[in-house]
Amino acid sequence: MRKTFDDDLKTMHGQFTKMGLMVNENILRAVKAFINHDENLALEAKKKDEEINQLETDIENFCFKLIALQQPVTSDLRSIVTVMKASSDLERMGDHAVSISRSVIRVKERHNKRIPEVEAMIGEMADNVKLMVEEGIDAYVRVDLDEAYRIAAMDSAVDKQFVAINHFCLKQMAADSEVVPGGADYISVAGYLERIGDYVTNICERVVYLKTGEIQELN
Repeated sequence: MRKTFDDDLKTMHGQFTKMGLMVNENILRAVKAFINHDENLALEAKKKDEEINQLETDIENFCFKLIALQQPVTSDLRSIVTVMKASSDLERMGDHAVSISRSVIRVKERHNKRIPEVEAMIGEMADNVKLMVEEGIDAYVRVDLDEAYRIAAMDSAVDKQFVAINHFCLKQMAADSEVVPGGADYISVAGYLERIGDYVTNICERVVYLKTGEIQELN
């Protein structure tokens, strides 16, 4: 019976890892679509989010089934509940990828004036967020406390990038009215990336909870 339950827990963690990788890929897909003004890629990102949402539902149902049928002990219950919460964080990260994709469609419709410097800044910010997502999921799967602390600390750099993009865009918008619509979209996209970083920090906090049983705010 215990071996079967352990196998179920491995399946649960495997599904969570799969969802994390899908979310990460979709964030990159959406950012690439935004920088390249690729509407088809943006629509693909929106379509992929449906799969992510379905996987989150599947994970939640699987967790409820484990709780109902296996009557897990405290440590196992903590693991199951934490996966449910962490998968919810991933789902919200996926929603922000969809929001970025919608910005692409607006850009195509408006033919906004582009600001190459900002697009480069957003690309760099997206790379940092990508790294946070990848390493955050890995830390979660391995329940690596030190890595959780390190990855959560990376969010401060992402926050600073958001502030820098915001300030740069506002300066450009004040100097040239033609960049106002596009500048507003740049600020929105940077904001979505910043919030994705916050959700990765949430996942790191869940690693701490899994390892120590303590709830800590890491950023």
